[in-house]
Amino acid sequence: MKQLEKIPKSLQNIEKSPKKLYYKGDLSFLDKDIIAIVGSRRPNSYTKVLTNNLASALAKRNVFVISGGAMGVDALAHKGAYPKTISVMGNSLDIIYPKVNQKLIKDMEQNCLVLSEYEPNTKASPWSFVERNRIVVGLAKAVIIAQADEKSGSMHSAKIAIKQKKPLFVLPQRLEESRGTNKLLSDGKAKLIYDIDKFCDMFGKINEDYDEIIEFCKKETSLEKCLKKFGDKIYEYDLDGKIKIDNLRIKVL
Repeated sequence: MKQLEKIPKSLQNIEKSPKKLYYKGDLSFLDKDIIAIVGSRRPNSYTKVLTNNLASALAKRNVFVISGGAMGVDALAHKGAYPKTISVMGNSLDIIYPKVNQKLIKDMEQNCLVLSEYEPNTKASPWSFVERNRIVVGLAKAVIIAQADEKSGSMHSAKIAIKQKKPLFVLPQRLEESRGTNKLLSDGKAKLIYDIDKFCDMFGKINEDYDEIIEFCKKETSLEKCLKKFGDKIYEYDLDGKIKIDNLRIKVL
């Protein structure tokens, strides 16, 4: 865990700008185009699929996804964009929380970027989760609320986005399943994402030479982890001579 020498410009003029930021991972991620995806800790199956697809589509356009490392939508967004993802934690970086995301958080510490404003030995609290939202939003060019109840942390993020004058978007949802995002639409405070590819094209174009599997294998050499994410495609790449599997490790050729 290291401390940033300087607070990023995008956070210097926000309300309650952080005085310190600690990090693990690759600081160059802060120089990329960043979009925030946040939402319910208990998303419905439809939201799960769309969140993953949306995060993956942004990553293919070299847009990095930032979220809060929590269960539900946050974790799905990180996994969908991995390794092009940033997490802002509600606790200090010497503590892994939530435990259910332990593997994901450790992977992000090694291959992505994880941030926190909290001193060592600071446990997460309801208030710290609320506080970190301003950093998630502050670092992003735009904010996407995937699914949210009216009274939720995600709606707090929406309020911050409006205050910071960040573009705010939501996924289409059924009337009774995401009252928060539906209210944002009804009040004219958010725009609806009708088509994932058209939406993502506003922030960048797909690099035709970009290969998600190759890029992942460059960062993660464990055969087990690559198989878990891409399944038998890994063996196809081995047969095609794109990678080499040796001793349960992967080398990009």
